[in-house]
Amino acid sequence: MDTDGELRIDAPHRELLDQVLDKWSLGVLNELCERPCRFNELRRAIPAVTQKSLTATLRRLERNGVIEREVVSTRPVMVRYQITPLGKTLRQPIDVLLAWASEHMPTIERARDAFDTREETGL
Repeated sequence: MDTDGELRIDAPHRELLDQVLDKWSLGVLNELCERPCRFNELRRAIPAVTQKSLTATLRRLERNGVIEREVVSTRPVMVRYQITPLGKTLRQPIDVLLAWASEHMPTIERARDAFDTREETGL
Protein backbone atom coordinates (compact mmCIF):
# COMPACT_ATOMS: atom_id res chain seq x y z
CA MET A 1 0.00 0.00 0.00
CA ASP A 2 0.98 3.65 -0.35
CA THR A 3 2.59 4.92 2.85
CA ASP A 4 4.42 8.21 3.20
CA GLY A 5 4.47 8.76 -0.57
CA GLU A 6 6.08 5.38 -1.22
CA LEU A 7 4.23 2.95 -3.45
CA ARG A 8 4.55 -0.51 -2.00
CA ILE A 9 2.35 -3.41 -3.04
CA ASP A 10 2.47 -6.15 -0.43
CA ALA A 11 2.18 -9.82 -1.39
CA PRO A 12 -1.49 -10.26 -0.37
CA HIS A 13 -2.47 -7.16 -2.36
CA ARG A 14 -0.42 -8.25 -5.37
CA GLU A 15 -2.01 -11.71 -5.30
CA LEU A 16 -5.52 -10.25 -5.12
CA LEU A 17 -4.87 -7.77 -7.94
CA ASP A 18 -3.38 -10.54 -10.09
CA GLN A 19 -6.47 -12.68 -9.51
CA VAL A 20 -9.08 -9.96 -10.01
CA LEU A 21 -7.52 -7.95 -12.85
CA ASP A 22 -6.27 -10.71 -15.13
CA LYS A 23 -7.47 -11.07 -18.71
CA TRP A 24 -10.25 -13.59 -18.07
CA SER A 25 -11.46 -12.11 -14.79
CA LEU A 26 -12.12 -8.75 -16.41
CA GLY A 27 -14.16 -10.43 -19.13
CA VAL A 28 -16.17 -12.45 -16.60
CA LEU A 29 -16.80 -9.38 -14.43
CA ASN A 30 -17.85 -7.40 -17.48
CA GLU A 31 -20.48 -10.02 -18.30
CA LEU A 32 -21.68 -10.53 -14.73
CA CYS A 33 -22.06 -6.78 -14.17
CA GLU A 34 -24.84 -6.94 -16.76
CA ARG A 35 -26.69 -10.01 -15.49
CA PRO A 36 -26.20 -13.42 -13.84
CA CYS A 37 -24.90 -16.02 -16.29
CA ARG A 38 -24.54 -19.74 -16.61
CA PHE A 39 -21.15 -21.25 -17.38
CA ASN A 40 -21.85 -21.82 -21.07
CA GLU A 41 -23.24 -18.30 -21.45
CA LEU A 42 -19.92 -17.00 -20.14
CA ARG A 43 -18.02 -19.27 -22.56
CA ARG A 44 -20.00 -17.93 -25.49
CA ALA A 45 -19.55 -14.33 -24.33
CA ILE A 46 -15.77 -14.83 -23.96
CA PRO A 47 -15.00 -17.12 -26.92
CA ALA A 48 -11.20 -17.17 -26.52
CA VAL A 49 -11.32 -18.59 -22.97
CA THR A 50 -10.89 -22.33 -22.54
CA GLN A 51 -13.15 -24.36 -20.28
CA LYS A 52 -10.25 -24.98 -17.92
CA SER A 53 -9.29 -21.28 -17.72
CA LEU A 54 -12.88 -20.18 -17.20
CA THR A 55 -13.38 -22.73 -14.43
CA ALA A 56 -10.19 -21.58 -12.68
CA THR A 57 -11.17 -17.91 -13.09
CA LEU A 58 -14.64 -18.46 -11.65
CA ARG A 59 -13.20 -20.35 -8.68
CA ARG A 60 -10.69 -17.56 -7.94
CA LEU A 61 -13.35 -14.87 -8.16
CA GLU A 62 -15.69 -16.89 -5.96
CA ARG A 63 -12.93 -17.54 -3.41
CA ASN A 64 -12.26 -13.79 -3.21
CA GLY A 65 -15.95 -13.05 -2.65
CA VAL A 66 -16.31 -11.15 -5.93
CA ILE A 67 -18.85 -13.53 -7.49
CA GLU A 68 -21.12 -16.19 -6.12
CA ARG A 69 -22.13 -19.54 -7.52
CA GLU A 70 -25.72 -20.65 -7.18
CA VAL A 71 -26.89 -24.19 -7.88
CA VAL A 72 -30.48 -24.14 -9.12
CA SER A 73 -32.34 -27.41 -8.68
CA THR A 74 -33.74 -27.99 -12.10
CA ARG A 75 -33.40 -30.94 -14.39
CA PRO A 76 -30.63 -30.93 -15.40
CA VAL A 77 -29.09 -29.04 -12.49
CA MET A 78 -28.19 -25.48 -13.46
CA VAL A 79 -25.32 -23.43 -12.05
CA ARG A 80 -25.55 -19.68 -12.28
CA TYR A 81 -22.90 -17.10 -11.43
CA GLN A 82 -23.57 -13.55 -10.31
CA ILE A 83 -21.57 -10.64 -9.06
CA THR A 84 -21.66 -9.91 -5.32
CA PRO A 85 -22.03 -6.49 -3.69
CA LEU A 86 -18.26 -6.61 -3.08
CA GLY A 87 -17.69 -7.38 -6.76
CA LYS A 88 -19.81 -4.39 -7.77
CA THR A 89 -17.41 -2.12 -5.88
CA LEU A 90 -14.69 -3.04 -8.40
CA ARG A 91 -16.51 -1.17 -11.16
CA GLN A 92 -15.32 2.32 -10.19
CA PRO A 93 -11.57 1.52 -9.84
CA ILE A 94 -11.61 -0.49 -13.08
CA ASP A 95 -13.36 2.41 -14.85
CA VAL A 96 -10.62 4.75 -13.52
CA LEU A 97 -7.90 2.46 -14.93
CA LEU A 98 -9.69 2.26 -18.29
CA ALA A 99 -10.04 6.05 -18.42
CA TRP A 100 -6.33 6.42 -17.63
CA ALA A 101 -5.46 3.94 -20.41
CA SER A 102 -7.70 5.74 -22.90
CA GLU A 103 -6.24 9.13 -22.04
CA HIS A 104 -2.64 7.97 -22.28
CA MET A 105 -2.88 5.42 -25.12
CA PRO A 106 -1.37 7.74 -27.77
CA THR A 107 1.67 8.36 -25.53
CA ILE A 108 1.94 4.65 -24.75
CA GLU A 109 1.76 3.74 -28.45
CA ARG A 110 4.56 6.22 -29.24
CA ALA A 111 6.67 4.74 -26.44
CA ARG A 112 6.04 1.22 -27.75
CA ASP A 113 6.95 2.23 -31.29
CA ALA A 114 10.16 3.90 -30.09
CA PHE A 115 11.06 0.84 -28.02
CA ASP A 116 10.37 -1.55 -30.91
CA THR A 117 12.46 0.60 -33.27
CA ARG A 118 15.38 0.56 -30.81
CA GLU A 119 15.06 -3.21 -30.42
CA GLU A 120 15.02 -3.76 -34.18
CA THR A 121 18.06 -1.58 -34.78
CA GLY A 122 19.94 -2.93 -31.79
CA LEU A 123 20.46 0.47 -30.18
